[in-house]
Order: sequence, then structure tokens, then C-alpha cells
Amino acid sequence: MNSFDGKVALVTGGASGMGRAISQHFAAAGASVLVADLDADGGAETVAAIVAAGGTASFVRADVSVSSEVEALVAAIVETYGRLDHAVNNAAIERERGPLHELDDDVFDQIIAVNLRSVFLSMKHELRQFLAQDAGGTIVNLASTNSFRPQSNQSAYTASKHGVLGLTRNAAVDYARHGIRINAICPGSIDTPMLRNAMQVKGRDPAEVAGRLSLTGKFGTVDEIAKAALWLSSDDSSFTMGHALAVDGGYLAR
Repeated sequence: MNSFDGKVALVTGGASGMGRAISQHFAAAGASVLVADLDADGGAETVAAIVAAGGTASFVRADVSVSSEVEALVAAIVETYGRLDHAVNNAAIERERGPLHELDDDVFDQIIAVNLRSVFLSMKHELRQFLAQDAGGTIVNLASTNSFRPQSNQSAYTASKHGVLGLTRNAAVDYARHGIRINAICPGSIDTPMLRNAMQVKGRDPAEVAGRLSLTGKFGTVDEIAKAALWLSSDDSSFTMGHALAVDGGYLAR
């Protein structure tokens, strides 16, 4: 994979899990990284880990479901590093605990706001910066295997991730002529704090979940998602656009 020396990357939801790993891998490959999240403590920990490893990173606390905060976030990365070359829109939540007819309106609205509206807003302002620079760029959005195959009691989450895939594909069509490549990753059962918390709340056995959701009987790692994000952001994937890359232990093949 080619070096990201001299490049600038923005990672939303970078305070933990997949977002932290993606931020660390970008920095290790030479990029300057701006980590965005609502969790200031977690964001600071991500930056500290990057700096301790010899990388360059900074943190901005932002609610990426709010347009003005996303606009300020992109402005901050340009002010700090001078430009934007790569973006990974990773921020997401999963809060459902029952079937659709029992789902509270405010829970549905929050899931759509964080998982889908935030991707729309992030892409909107990232694309504006790319167009202003007139030098291309890449965007990787975190969708899900739910974009193709729903899990029970996840109606809002599934709807949000279908939407992420739709935004990714349509924007890929619209902006390829500007040298901007837009793709998505569809993670399966990745071992993250969000997954562990969801299993605990729902009383699920991790071994059963891993066996049901992968062909290997194991959870994927955050590093595997990070490597996929870097590949989709690199020149090695220069002919890849509008693609949904499943990193799912073969779940969708079953």
C-alpha cells in the first residue's frame, strides 16, 4: 500500500473502536490526522497514542449530526493542516432493544441523525473542500452488513445503513469526474466496545454471536477494518468507486 506522507485525513467517530484504529493506521502510514468525536476523553486518548507512536494528530469535539459543527470541523482541519485529502465517516450508534412497533420515536430519530444524517453532512462539507482544492480526494463511509441483510430488532439501524450505502453510490457517480473516489466498508461482527456493550445489554453469548455471524466463528478486529479503509483511500484502489467492501468473515456469502 502506498505511503500517505504529506496527506491529511479526517476520521469521525475516532475516539474508540474502528475509528481509533483507522486514525492510528492513517498516522502510521504518514498522514496527519484530525480525530473527531463527541467523546473528548476518548479522542484525546486516540491522539495521545498516535503522538506516542511518532505520528501527527489533533482532536476536535464535534456533533457530526449538526451541520454547523461539521462545517466548523472541516474548517478546523484546513486551518490546522492546510488541506483535506481523505475522509472516513465512521461515527455511528446502535440503541435498539426491540421490534419496530415498540421503537420510541426519539430513538429512531437519534439513530438516523448519527448514522445517516452525519454521513450526509460530513460528505457535503468534505466534498465542498475537495472541490475548492480541485485536487481530488477520497471518502470512505462505514456502512454495515445490515445494508444487505438485516438483523432482528434493528429496523432503524438497518434503515440508516441502507441509506449510507445509497449516499455512497450516488455520490460516487456524481463526483468521479472531479477525481473524487467514494466507497463504503460494510463491517460484519467486529470486536468493538459498541458490539460488546450491545451483547451484554441483550444478554447474548459472544461465542454464539461470533459463530452465527462469521464463517470462522470469530469476531473481526478493528485493525482489519482500518486496513480496508486505507486501501480504499490509497492509489492502490484507484479504479474502485461506489463499492461496498464487506469485511465480514464471510457472513454475507453464507
